[in-house]
Amino acid sequence: MSAFSQVTHRADGGMQDLPQGEHRIPCPTCAKSKRDKTLGVTVDQDGGVFHCFRCGAAGAWRNDHAVRATAPSRSLMPKVEKHLTLAANWRQFWRDLKPISGTARKYLDARQCAIPLADGDLRCTESLRHPSGYVGPALVALVTDAVTRDPLTLHRTWIKSNGTKADVDPPRLLLGKHRKQGGVIRLWADEAVSSSLAIAEGIESTLSLATVQTPVWALIDAGNLAAFPVLDGVEDLLIFADHDAAGLRGADECAERWRGAGRHVGIAKSPVPGEDANDFLRRTS
Repeated sequence: MSAFSQVTHRADGGMQDLPQGEHRIPCPTCAKSKRDKTLGVTVDQDGGVFHCFRCGAAGAWRNDHAVRATAPSRSLMPKVEKHLTLAANWRQFWRDLKPISGTARKYLDARQCAIPLADGDLRCTESLRHPSGYVGPALVALVTDAVTRDPLTLHRTWIKSNGTKADVDPPRLLLGKHRKQGGVIRLWADEAVSSSLAIAEGIESTLSLATVQTPVWALIDAGNLAAFPVLDGVEDLLIFADHDAAGLRGADECAERWRGAGRHVGIAKSPVPGEDANDFLRRTS
């Protein structure tokens, strides 16, 4: 099923029930949880339009006695240009950020995460605006192409010093109109990667893994982990899989590709379903 058909299926069974106005709801194509509200929906007396700010799924429907979903309307949905690499304004924003310190350091310490070296692709700010209007501290990670190293997008996490996410929905966002497929977050720089590498999905999970093994990279989500390409020079790969259906499937797909290329691969996971590496570390330490 295509991204559009999945979203329009949701329109038949939910969006038309929303009152007139602007809304944020989970995208049926890419949402990770009910709190992951990246789909923007605008409803008026004639129908509505929708667009996901992460995966780009978009469309519209019109009220015509029975509500129905239609193909995206060019008159209602402006053409969205997608950046193949990180836009210039965001590159400057990234350059102006500082290494992990302040609230970001307290957040990672509270979550029992290793602190990445300053040359890794994780930085922070004490003041970043969320689409909801909230302004507060955030982790900001640079997502780069796993092979070419081209900067693709930024991953932002709004945080509190006590180790919890900020009270915004969703607390984690990638940039809109930017590609994340094929991207990684190099928490340790390429220079630190020799013959071995450890990977996981989320930043906190990967930095938990870094308490026992480095270098580590974050793959963002199960889809990117599943597609992680075999890299020249890396002979040993450790995958810490999120213990859910998508996470385990992604780890298996990645491992199969690397083993097929003659590399040694290990897969670890928490024995508790639903846990990631950070959940496991915090529960057992």
